[in-house]
Amino acid sequence: MAPSSPPIRTAVAGFGLSGSVFHAPLIAANPAFSLDVIATSDAGRKATAAAAYPAARIVDTPAAVLELAGGLDLLVLGTPPATHYPLAKAALEAGLDVVVDKPFTVRSAEGRELMDLAARLGRVLTAFQNRRWDGDFLTVRALLESGVLGTVTRFESRFERWAPKVTKAWKAAATPDDGGGVLFDLGTHLLDQALALFGPAAVIHAELAARRPGERADDDVFVALRHDSGVTSHLSMNLLCAQQGPRYRLLGSDGGFTKHGVDPQEPYLAAGGSPLDAAYGVEDREWAGLLGRDGHLDRLPTERGAYPEFYRILAEKIIDGGTSSALPLPVDPADAVEVLRLIEQARELV
Repeated sequence: MAPSSPPIRTAVAGFGLSGSVFHAPLIAANPAFSLDVIATSDAGRKATAAAAYPAARIVDTPAAVLELAGGLDLLVLGTPPATHYPLAKAALEAGLDVVVDKPFTVRSAEGRELMDLAARLGRVLTAFQNRRWDGDFLTVRALLESGVLGTVTRFESRFERWAPKVTKAWKAAATPDDGGGVLFDLGTHLLDQALALFGPAAVIHAELAARRPGERADDDVFVALRHDSGVTSHLSMNLLCAQQGPRYRLLGSDGGFTKHGVDPQEPYLAAGGSPLDAAYGVEDREWAGLLGRDGHLDRLPTERGAYPEFYRILAEKIIDGGTSSALPLPVDPADAVEVLRLIEQARELV
């Protein structure tokens, strides 16, 4: 951040898990931003937001945020998926830069339209794919760059949880047309990570099921991708999983890598920890992955997780005016649109 640059005046719309655990703490910890407005209609969340961020103005709705657009620079959308397209469109037209949480939109055509609009208006538009900065993902990426696995042929990635009840009202009501279901939720992360590691792909097999009472979309999904690079990705997401498999398994011509456990940044932030803490993003050594071949396995410590990188990169882009191609977006929205295209392919197969 240049010494003369004023803070990026930021509003966060939605103060559920996304707004309260991810966006607000990361924004507040970065001096390049000021957290000026938080939108939530829930009385309990209003009280929590006001106590945690006393300098922020608390409003009821995203529409109220847009009424304040003249005094803002950036809107972060942590609202339900069906609202992403209309709210992002309105924010861009109001002269704001925009961060959209995943899924970027419900339909890939909507995502492309937002990209075209942002380019035409000269606004910064990006998608919040924070799990590109999971410590285990950073470890896998470094491992691939080292070449120690040889030619990788199989990539397995899972997000599995035991959540037998649908607890959020909007999720209980949401169908796939509303962006409901685990494929739009956790699957968006898995697809994005697979594309980031191995490049363009097509869906060659998909299984979607609803196991939990009251589930109107899907909560048990398997998707197989065939990448142009030759790698096959097997991606599993399940919210009714009593015994969880490895988070990652990679198989190559010279060895393999298996990693259990889930990145610790989300629970650390949810428990009230700060991204500025020395312990932030550091995984216990007991969760280190196994590298090599059966009988010849070594522990590979997990890299430190780094969600704050998203907003560091974004600040540089916004302060630059969003015009320099030398400064990347933290996440290219075209990547998010490609994820949506794969979700559409998967649904066509079942």
